[in-house]
Amino acid sequence: MKNHLRNPLTKAAATVVVAGLALTGCTADTGSADDGKQLTIAVFNGWDEGIAVSELWKAVLENEGYDVTLEYADAAPVFNGLASADYDLTLDVWLPGTHAEYVKEYGDDIVELGAWNDDATLTVAVNEDAPIDSLAELAANADLFDNRIVGIEPGAGLTGAMEDSVIPGYGLDKLNFITSSTPAMLTELTAALDNNENIAVTLWRPHWAYDAFPIKDLEDPDGMLGGTESLYSYSRAGFESDFAEVATWISAFTMDSELLFSLENAMFNEYDGSDYGPVVAEWMAANQDYVDTLTAS
Repeated sequence: MKNHLRNPLTKAAATVVVAGLALTGCTADTGSADDGKQLTIAVFNGWDEGIAVSELWKAVLENEGYDVTLEYADAAPVFNGLASADYDLTLDVWLPGTHAEYVKEYGDDIVELGAWNDDATLTVAVNEDAPIDSLAELAANADLFDNRIVGIEPGAGLTGAMEDSVIPGYGLDKLNFITSSTPAMLTELTAALDNNENIAVTLWRPHWAYDAFPIKDLEDPDGMLGGTESLYSYSRAGFESDFAEVATWISAFTMDSELLFSLENAMFNEYDGSDYGPVVAEWMAANQDYVDTLTAS
């Protein structure tokens, strides 16, 4: 298990800049039959599996002659932008739990293209040597964790699950639930582990942090975080007719967790930068047989 991680603040800064552009009106040129091969993929801020597969598909599609833009935003703006056709695709929709309310709200204006991974779970993780193993033990041992849980983005489905189910369900109301961003959470996690301190953070699988850090999941005996979920791709209405070839490829797309971990590790653990293009290209070359299947449909 690796003991060192690049500073997540580098990534945080880059994400904030791009997210700012996405949220201040720099919307995409939505692809259509009239503007050729330009398309935009919306990416959830801080969700590394979504960033990884979006960067992968950007590279794959550009190799096929498409002009691809990635735009970062929180979950609500992504679904709103997809429904209003400001975005063409998003590749990291968690169902049946995490993003169900968004899909219900915008379901008439967005289109499911299929699931690409069926191993997703929401978690609360702690340092591997923490003195507890279950969420049911956290309230009684809150002082050992500085009376806090470090979360991610306020608008994330995981944050909603914590606020609506986990915290009231396990009597964690007296703990300070801190929300800001995924990079900020990872910075807190890194600092606590470096100082041999206990820490509880909200996390999810698949995520590269499980390979990078000595951490474990707290058991969820009452199922407050929900069960195993699948990761889906969704498009705007009309995408399948405007981009039939791409829709076919995305609908057939699958990626198991081990392969995803290898891509995430290359991008976020082994690389200290924010321009992922060269890293993704190197990973693609090392996994060419798999990459070839993505456009074989």
